[in-house]
Amino acid sequence: MKQRIKQLVESRITEDGMVETGIKGVSLFRVTHSMPCAPAVYEPTVVVILSGKKEAILDGDHYIYDNSHYLCCTVSLPVEAGTPEASPEDPLLGVYISLDTKVMTELAIEMESTARAIKLPKSSSQPPGMSLANWDSTFSDALLRLLQLGESNTDTAILGESRLRELYYAVLKGDAGISARRAFGIGNEIAKSIEYLSLNLSKNVTIDELASLVGMSRAVFHRKFKQATRISPIQFMKSMRLNKAAMKIAAGMTVNEAAMAVGYVSSSQFSREFKRMYGQSPKQWSQSKGLIENIA
Repeated sequence: MKQRIKQLVESRITEDGMVETGIKGVSLFRVTHSMPCAPAVYEPTVVVILSGKKEAILDGDHYIYDNSHYLCCTVSLPVEAGTPEASPEDPLLGVYISLDTKVMTELAIEMESTARAIKLPKSSSQPPGMSLANWDSTFSDALLRLLQLGESNTDTAILGESRLRELYYAVLKGDAGISARRAFGIGNEIAKSIEYLSLNLSKNVTIDELASLVGMSRAVFHRKFKQATRISPIQFMKSMRLNKAAMKIAAGMTVNEAAMAVGYVSSSQFSREFKRMYGQSPKQWSQSKGLIENIA
């Protein structure tokens, strides 16, 4: 099954970059050169690797994934990502699937309200927002059926949403299902707070404000947030701001423009915090990195 999927993708992308499939949120990607890990922000996505390896770093932990596991990210997270081993002889080839919050929420709640659905474990711990999941037959079959639509524009237009929904359901049932159902279903307070934070990075949002937003005490919110993201709410805000700023600088924005875009009033404070996180000043970093291409 994996080989059929790989052959199908190989036939549709012959140059480096990302190619849209015609299905909303689903793209194919190919990389044939090594890219060191650089600041990035992972949005809710599923990333499937068909050949080669990809690496993501979250709070010092390395997630290296290939065609034996797919990556499922259920909340926005500040990471460093790259393709350190990609080469023309061993290209990185894969599928990027954005998770539609509305559809995932509908499916997760429907699963939880169905008598035969697998119940979430009664645990006070929050499952991680990023995890590696084994391919199973349900996921493989759903992915193949989804990608086969690309052979016909009519099929894609008519069946795209239903096939994508089928893939989402496979994710919710699979190894990453607990994390996904907690993020999108009933009891998704931490995911809601992360979404709120991501939309308000330029504001000085407090922990008390976030805890109140989701109806938790400060202590409980702090604990559950860290279980989901591996970092504290304050560190999350700082990392998201700096990562987004780094991405803007890599795309050609000036240091001052990037700092202001993510809510920094003082460029000197921005430079200090940037250097503390990345080991270089923003100017040094932009000169050493050049324009960074970050795939998936």
